[in-house]
Amino acid sequence: MTIDKLQSTLTAIDDINREDPNSVIIDKASQPKELIYGQQMTSCLMQYWPLANELLQIAVRAQHVKRWQLKRTEFPEGKAGYYQWRIAQGKFHAQLTAQTMLEKGYSSEEAEQCGSIIRKENLKTNSDSQTLEDVACLVFLMHYFDDFAAKYTEQDNEAKIVRIVQLTWKKMSEQAHEIALSLTLPPHLAAIVTKALA
Repeated sequence: MTIDKLQSTLTAIDDINREDPNSVIIDKASQPKELIYGQQMTSCLMQYWPLANELLQIAVRAQHVKRWQLKRTEFPEGKAGYYQWRIAQGKFHAQLTAQTMLEKGYSSEEAEQCGSIIRKENLKTNSDSQTLEDVACLVFLMHYFDDFAAKYTEQDNEAKIVRIVQLTWKKMSEQAHEIALSLTLPPHLAAIVTKALA
């Protein structure tokens, strides 16, 4: 494994995500949504898991690669349809990442290992899958929690967001719990977390 191969793969993932038709505003400029998300994921991984192996680094960057391809509306409504969509997304992200890795010189075994992390297989026994889940949960709390909470607060449904935080918490490792509790959240978000953990 070489740094060049790793960097080349991460760049290829970014290039795919640059095509995202959905955008977010960062520093008053419009940016492709999944490009920013992938970079936020890597930033979080490097901050808290600086010794992460190459395959985990790729999986973290590619967690949402080309996420706009499979639309939620193409699946049935309700919880069952949502889970079908999530599983299909995981398989799609893993397949596209594996293909990218093979093109950049990784072995099929390495590509399959990375795909397994992205599909979050054996979550409680595969530490890389668990770390990917931890990073995704922390990035949600750091960057997306505020907008998410506002949506339910507007609907006067705080109980729903408290429940979502509880479900998110259950997915996280003890290490991720400690990191989450060390984050400086705005008071209104900290209050929701406190209620969720009460």
